[in-house]
Amino acid sequence: MFTITASIQARPCEQPQVVIAGISFTGNEITKEQVMRQDFTFAVGDTVNAEELEPLLEENRSRLFNLRLFHHVTYAYTCSGGLVQVRYEVQERFYIYPVLIFDFADRNFNAWLEKRDWSRIDYGLSLVRRNFRGRNEEVRVRVQQGFNKRLEFSYRIPYISRAQNLGAEIGIADYRSRTVNYTNLDNRQYFHEQEEGRIIRRTAFSAGLIHRQSVQRQEGFRLSYHHERVSDTVTILNSAYYNTALHERRFVRTEVHKAINLRDYFAYPLSGSYFEIGAAHTFFLQQTGTGFTTLRAKYVNYQRLSEKYSYMIGGEAQLRLAREHAFADNLALGFRSLVRGYELYVVGGQHYGLFKQGLTRRVLDIEGIKLKFIRNPKFNSIPLSVYLNAFTDAGYVVDNEFGKNNPLTNRLLAGGGLGLHAVTFYDIVLRLEYTLNKEGDRGFYFSSSFPF
Repeated sequence: MFTITASIQARPCEQPQVVIAGISFTGNEITKEQVMRQDFTFAVGDTVNAEELEPLLEENRSRLFNLRLFHHVTYAYTCSGGLVQVRYEVQERFYIYPVLIFDFADRNFNAWLEKRDWSRIDYGLSLVRRNFRGRNEEVRVRVQQGFNKRLEFSYRIPYISRAQNLGAEIGIADYRSRTVNYTNLDNRQYFHEQEEGRIIRRTAFSAGLIHRQSVQRQEGFRLSYHHERVSDTVTILNSAYYNTALHERRFVRTEVHKAINLRDYFAYPLSGSYFEIGAAHTFFLQQTGTGFTTLRAKYVNYQRLSEKYSYMIGGEAQLRLAREHAFADNLALGFRSLVRGYELYVVGGQHYGLFKQGLTRRVLDIEGIKLKFIRNPKFNSIPLSVYLNAFTDAGYVVDNEFGKNNPLTNRLLAGGGLGLHAVTFYDIVLRLEYTLNKEGDRGFYFSSSFPF
């Protein structure tokens, strides 16, 4: 992959054990050294077996790169008299991302393409400031108009304690739309659109604490307040939309989560593993709903079979526990998670299981395409890796509330196909996949995220 770079060894270590005498950094004009040292597994004064030195330095190079603050990370070291001097060299990214929003108002590009309704377009501006103050803080502002209106602000700081292992995040979001998915029939979304005004509005405030052991191991707690309203028409069309025939509800959600990310490259991994688990409970205020608990877990293993081939296998599951269920909360496959081949369907439910596997072959690996007309080194070299991927997916959704007229629930879903994946500038992943599902549907689907 284009992110892997070789170390430079000026003088080999002849002693069986060596001592880390010094660690230095170059290229970090903005990033504070403390941010870079925080994820290291070694420090000045440590004694290391000579044969373990290069694997140790490479592991920490990977940790630095997966901060997603740098285009490239390389290291060099010298060894003299059993003392090792280590130098890491980085090329910083551009940390301000002003992105013009021109997006489709549907779940994905393929769902929009089925309608081809040019009125269902969102536009606006998203501004992301990464590595704020050189401390790996992140500020996000989103102002969106068009079919769906959004105003969002979030701020994340990874370190608020002297021990440098506790972080915090806050967020505010307001969403308004003139259409709402009020029911599903034959696993297709049915919308009601209001010509004037906004048929639905959601407002949320959140705050959280993050315990950060390293870039690979984190856990956290989040508390959020939500206020949601729909027009009276929605409750007439579907009295179970909020379950109580009300058009407004307020609730507080508490969440705990843990992630162990041991992948070699977070944007497009070829080796390592990923595990996450989370639990959330929703408390409704002023008798506007029935509380429920959601449990989620995910595990994926990535194995490098050879220089060009790698294999991925993993699963994901959700349990939602409640006495009563509202249609608005009945989300399972078709949004954040899905069985490939079913991009045009939504499979709502309370519980689901998802399985994915894939065999990947690297077909192209270019470290950097030089753009001579651009002088800024943060922009004038575009890396490009291309992979051919063969995959199979399977899933099962349990829906005991709204599955009567949706035949894809409470049955096995399966799909497979071939895909071409491109990984490039600033962790961008582009996927074009041809799939065939169990129902006999086939076609090309486009996406801009890693499949699992």
